[in-house]
Amino acid sequence: MITPRSSAVSPSTRPVRKAVVPAAGLGTRFLPATKATPKEMLPVVDKPAIQYVVEEAAAAGLDDVLMVTGRHKRAIEDHFDHAFELEQALAAKGDTVRLDAVRDPARLAAIHHVRQRDPLGLGHAVLCARHHVGQEPFAVLLGDDLIDPRETLLSRMLDVRQRHAGSVVALMEVDPAQIHLYGCAAVRPIGEEGVVGVTGLVEKPSPGDAPSAYAVIGRYVLDPDVFGVLEGTRPGRGGEIQLTDALQELAADGTVHGVVFDGLRYDTGDKADYLRTVVRLACARPDLGPDFAAWLKEFVAGLEGACKSPERRTAA
Repeated sequence: MITPRSSAVSPSTRPVRKAVVPAAGLGTRFLPATKATPKEMLPVVDKPAIQYVVEEAAAAGLDDVLMVTGRHKRAIEDHFDHAFELEQALAAKGDTVRLDAVRDPARLAAIHHVRQRDPLGLGHAVLCARHHVGQEPFAVLLGDDLIDPRETLLSRMLDVRQRHAGSVVALMEVDPAQIHLYGCAAVRPIGEEGVVGVTGLVEKPSPGDAPSAYAVIGRYVLDPDVFGVLEGTRPGRGGEIQLTDALQELAADGTVHGVVFDGLRYDTGDKADYLRTVVRLACARPDLGPDFAAWLKEFVAGLEGACKSPERRTAA
């Protein structure tokens, strides 16, 4: 039974402290690399992808992070724990730079773990966090979407939640031909730049059925009311409990807002985009970027020369 909710909502002053990071996926698109290594632990330059997500949460002031994991995800737990032997060895060598890098993951936030025993979808993964979250608002950050560290998307979403209460989703305008890859939001203006009211959501609609070109990307700030809705949500697309379906019901109450994001976002759920992410973030690093970018220009120039050479031979 779904818990009744009042449609009269006043802005909440309770701050958001907790973040939930679903990390139970099998990572089949990256096999065989993910046969024994969680996809969330694939390196992006010199840090695993999931560390960028936790750093984003910590930068926005969230000091309590729950990882929703599955089988064979022990490496995630180990990464955010202390490695005493390694730390002692680095300390004995006086290697303070690497020592700090090893210690940083465990110092980002209070990290907790819960296991999603059955792969029943994102909505079910969020429901697994209910005991830990309780009756507090909380953020959900998906590891496939990396937001550039220079962006302030999550902080903006927390501000919207503080002022409007309810739940907040991150939206990005995409090519209508690509909307079938995302959850899609129907929106209405509310007279605030970069913020819209969300009147409905559809999971991966066909382009002809999409209510807009606004795709839901992997950042959410959710009211605890979502748990009562998820309990009564039946499996939807793909036989999974979809978070989008639960948010659709909350949107009908007028309690969902969207923050429109047009900044730097990296999709690590696709092989080609994962490689692009590594290149872009490497180029942005002051310690790697200048030399790496110079090499990259030479490499690309060589590729262009190789592509032109067959034409020359044909013309000859």
